[in-house]
Amino acid sequence: MSEYVVGGPYFEDLEVGDVFTEAPAVTLTPGLAAAHQSIVGNRLKLALDEQLSRRVLGGNAVMAHPSLVWDISIGQSTAVTQRVVANLFYRGFAFHRAPQLGDTLSTRTEVVALRQNRSRPTGLAALRVTTTDQQDRLVLDFWRCAMLPLRDPGVDTGKREDLDAVGRPPQTEVVAGLVDGFDLTAFPAGGQQVLPGDVWHVESGDVVSSAPELARLTLNVAAVHHDEFAGGSGRLVYGGHTIGIAMSQVNRALPNLVAVAGWHGCDHLGPVREGDTLYSRISVEEVEQLPGGGVLVHLGVRVRAWSASDPAEREVLDWRPIVVLASGGS
Repeated sequence: MSEYVVGGPYFEDLEVGDVFTEAPAVTLTPGLAAAHQSIVGNRLKLALDEQLSRRVLGGNAVMAHPSLVWDISIGQSTAVTQRVVANLFYRGFAFHRAPQLGDTLSTRTEVVALRQNRSRPTGLAALRVTTTDQQDRLVLDFWRCAMLPLRDPGVDTGKREDLDAVGRPPQTEVVAGLVDGFDLTAFPAGGQQVLPGDVWHVESGDVVSSAPELARLTLNVAAVHHDEFAGGSGRLVYGGHTIGIAMSQVNRALPNLVAVAGWHGCDHLGPVREGDTLYSRISVEEVEQLPGGGVLVHLGVRVRAWSASDPAEREVLDWRPIVVLASGGS
């Protein structure tokens, strides 16, 4: 008779080149989409209007909301980061195709760099995450970095790799090509005009609720999102939850948004806890015309959190998504 501890690796258990693929594949269903929408919101026309989605994408395709897709992908990658202390960044995030309801997603997570911290008994693990569909077509490709604890606080692993070299910017041809084949003329007329330097302030915030439910829904097994005692200071909200609410607020500012093509980056600036209310400041950094119509808009999104128990607002997210609008450039 044997006893086993069920839990993820500590920092010193990892080696560059380790690959994790054991997370279950997930089929994107209308029920899953509805549950996700109830937690983070959804005003994306192609993910809500089946008739419009079929006109734009062709056939019987109904596009899955991009935040549902990245939440599943990130959640599947947490097999290696179950003991995570904090998530630091995402880099080079790019959609290679727009998944549809009915598609099944699988994720491969590879350790690409490791650096032990000198000031605390933790280390940083940089991960390459790739998500494919049931036909083995590439859906998502990005890098994320997680801080993990050491099993032995006094050990020197000798792992000192340069994390600044991890990742690359989203490739222009990939993000611009996401909507190749879309009929953007099928979108409702009256596109919003956007220019570099435009700024929107979301006046009415969104409360963070159902945090462990979202983690469970998306296969995220990081203990700090489930276990009140895992991190020493209470449960933390899954970073994808904060990003999903920010995405919903972006869509309120830009109602003609077609899709998210990628992220230049995403940095978590501070912890978010259930019950916090989030507000976004959205700015346009660059606008590019697309050959097939529509525009590619590079955004800067800064999210701040406020709670009734803490009178000081806190900056919690610096997110730089790249989105497609049906029309609206200079």
